[in-house]
Amino acid sequence: MTPSPPPPPYTLLDKTSMPDGSLLALYTEDGEYILEYDGLELMSTSLTWSEQMLADLGCVDLLEGAPTRPEHPRVLIGGLGMGFTLKRVLELVGSPATIDVAELMSRVIEWNRTYLVEHNGPLLEDPRTNVILADLFDCLGEGDHYDAILIDIDDTPDALITVDNVKLYTPSFLSLLRESLNPGGCLAYWMAMPSPKLEMALKKAGFNLEAHPAKPHEQSERAIHRIYVARLIL
Repeated sequence: MTPSPPPPPYTLLDKTSMPDGSLLALYTEDGEYILEYDGLELMSTSLTWSEQMLADLGCVDLLEGAPTRPEHPRVLIGGLGMGFTLKRVLELVGSPATIDVAELMSRVIEWNRTYLVEHNGPLLEDPRTNVILADLFDCLGEGDHYDAILIDIDDTPDALITVDNVKLYTPSFLSLLRESLNPGGCLAYWMAMPSPKLEMALKKAGFNLEAHPAKPHEQSERAIHRIYVARLIL
């Protein structure tokens, strides 16, 4: 099904096909940018508060100057999106540090190097940033270990953006996440709404869990999103 374009004055900047054949498109309006999947808005540059909160909560032990900060923090971000989580991580962790970003779509990486630079700056040129053109699933279990893993790829297990995203909640994937965390490391999931299924899956996988309400925008009245922060039970 071909999605209907947003109504004027939205301007289509670029589009690309996802592996499942769906359409990913970048629009602009009044200096803001909107990322859409098959006609449904995924994110925009005007609603970034919860994406930044994902970094704040997931990297709380890695803050520059904190006694809990490792000598060289390593962070893995699943999903580049519009770069707001990456931007906040870079602001928080200082140097030295390594932030790997797994992004499935090459065009999304290109958009962050071009259109979105005016909002976030040259994030991908930061020497601490390492963008990997790959599925997050393929970046785990290769011997790399992280102090924080931040995932912002899907809405919820009950409202999958793509059918393939179901693997983000499977015991095998959560086991890979466990194996990829350093001792004391933190796993954080962004969800569009509360997700009892994710809560149950994380607890069954051996994580202690905190659920944090999050607003789409700093001035939003309702905290409709959730950030799930999980740590291994020692």
